[in-house]
Amino acid sequence: MTTAKSAYPTPIEDLVPQARQLADELGGLPSRNRLMSELRIGAKKANTVLDLLGEPTPEPDPVRLHLVAEPDSNDSAGQATEPLAEEHGEAENPEPEPVDPGPVERDKPDESTAHGQPEPVESEQVSKIVNPEPPTVGKPVARWPVLLLALPAFVAIWSGWVGLGGLTGFGIVHPLPGIWSGFELNTAITLPIGVETYAAYALRVWLSGQVPHRARRFAQISALGSLGLGALGQIAYHLMTAAGMTSAPWWITTLVACLPVAVLGMGAALTHLLHTDSTEVTP
Repeated sequence: MTTAKSAYPTPIEDLVPQARQLADELGGLPSRNRLMSELRIGAKKANTVLDLLGEPTPEPDPVRLHLVAEPDSNDSAGQATEPLAEEHGEAENPEPEPVDPGPVERDKPDESTAHGQPEPVESEQVSKIVNPEPPTVGKPVARWPVLLLALPAFVAIWSGWVGLGGLTGFGIVHPLPGIWSGFELNTAITLPIGVETYAAYALRVWLSGQVPHRARRFAQISALGSLGLGALGQIAYHLMTAAGMTSAPWWITTLVACLPVAVLGMGAALTHLLHTDSTEVTP
């Protein structure tokens, strides 16, 4: 049995005669799914037609099939006839029909094909980090030759600074008058102790490589300056002694008298830098 297709929903009054004709052909009351298939109606209308036929609505078929519209012979493009809007709303289980994207969307190229497939990003080859073997530490160099070399230098430097101190007004003093009047101290020994000791200390800080940048820079400048002053002091003493002078000129006396104060200032500044810039260590 075939029914005429229409773009508008078929009224119930027209469907009942067609359903009775189908029941006569089958020799019994058709099922709801058969009515939906033959009359191309929804489940709601099929139930109504069955009620009008005077029989109770049979149980729905457990197997639910998707209704596919027959191709329209009059359609030159060969496209399937679109299902009725009412059937879409009333049918229980038909799959949703694809929506025609229209000429604009249909002609729009796919973004993935328009732009092309994304090129795979080549992963950079990362070389395996191999921990280098720690350098072999040999036997440390003995330090006793340094003491052997420093001993004659210490004697010469000590005698030169003490002699220069005598020529520039340094001499015997009583540091504890009224307390220990017999205690005497030659202030000339403050020159070699102060200048040369600070030079050695600043040199050690400079070459250690384990101190802040500013401290290391200050230690470098002050160490070289102290060693230079020590060398000039030795030169001045030996020249004045060779010339038979018993007292130094006033400008030499002025410079030598300022050395203890300068050593104190440089030592305090270097110690301050070592303890304030601990985060800026420069190897």
